Amino acid sequence: MPASFGAVFVLLCLLQIKHMFADYFLQTPKMLSGRGTYFHMGRAQHAAVHVVGSIIVFALFRASVEFILIMAVLEWIVHFHIDFAKANYSERKQLQPNQAAFWRAAGLDQLAHNLTYIGMAWAWVTFAT
Repeated sequence: MPASFGAVFVLLCLLQIKHMFADYFLQTPKMLSGRGTYFHMGRAQHAAVHVVGSIIVFALFRASVEFILIMAVLEWIVHFHIDFAKANYSERKQLQPNQAAFWRAAGLDQLAHNLTYIGMAWAWVTFAT
């Protein structure tokens, strides 16, 4: 698919839809508990769910296998660390949903993920089209 404005827009929309499902519908109790620990299997699995969704999206856009594999590895690493940073900070500060700082941390987490998708779309335009 050529890198038209419309294609980039659809790519970003599909990555957002994937994110919504992976972050809000497909998390298991294991993925949600103990996230302040760095080596956390649940967070690794959660990042992998995101990667599977992105693989599907880029496959729909007929990206090369090499591009998809590179994006998958990079997304897993970035997603794992964004989520760790938020969880670690939230646990250290003992943040609760009734505190503004909790929502600032959640907002920064989501912003970082959204910027990741913008970076992935840029990479697709630059290297895969």
